[in-house]
Amino acid sequence: MAAGSSCPLYPASSEMASRVLSRPVTFVTGNAKKLEEVIAILGNSIPFQSLKLELPELQGEPEEISKEKARLAALEINGPVLVEDTCLCFNALNGLPGPYIKWFLQKIGHEGLNNLLMAYEDKSAYALCIFSLALGPRVEPITFVGKTQGKIVPPRGPPDFGWDPIFQPEGYSLTYAEMPKDEKNKISHRSKALASVKAHFASADYVFQTDKPI
Repeated sequence: MAAGSSCPLYPASSEMASRVLSRPVTFVTGNAKKLEEVIAILGNSIPFQSLKLELPELQGEPEEISKEKARLAALEINGPVLVEDTCLCFNALNGLPGPYIKWFLQKIGHEGLNNLLMAYEDKSAYALCIFSLALGPRVEPITFVGKTQGKIVPPRGPPDFGWDPIFQPEGYSLTYAEMPKDEKNKISHRSKALASVKAHFASADYVFQTDKPI
């Protein structure tokens, strides 16, 4: 690497004893509520910063979508990135809307999402969260998956965070939207995926040289 480069140091292979990163991981999001949850769950366990990027809306299986977004983000940032993709999957519809839930919600809203299941007795669903970590544009992304089972119900609770008002996690009488934030963060699909992210950083011997300029 050229002297004076601000680009992070990347591992030459997965066999290296430690991974040295010359700046915090960039969590790519423009969603303030999502960022709030990630900060609450991760705390100070991993040095990271957030940045909004306009990435293309991809099609395909959830994990591949997430990995490709991480590749594109790492290329644009030229550094370590963490991206997240969230799915809401209806079992009666074989997993749809899945990764396209954002667009379904924008077009038809909470009532429309309930109407999709009107003809089905099965209202069960699962919330799926996939984080993909790319240490740089030349490193294959790693994925971390979290899933919470539940069901789709008529909207209850504050309508200010996506589809939270219509998802009632299994074993609870409250929707995500009705739950206290700290309670939701203990059992949510996002918290489960982030637990794997934290475990990865704890076990992979990362070294953050955060004294360098970001």
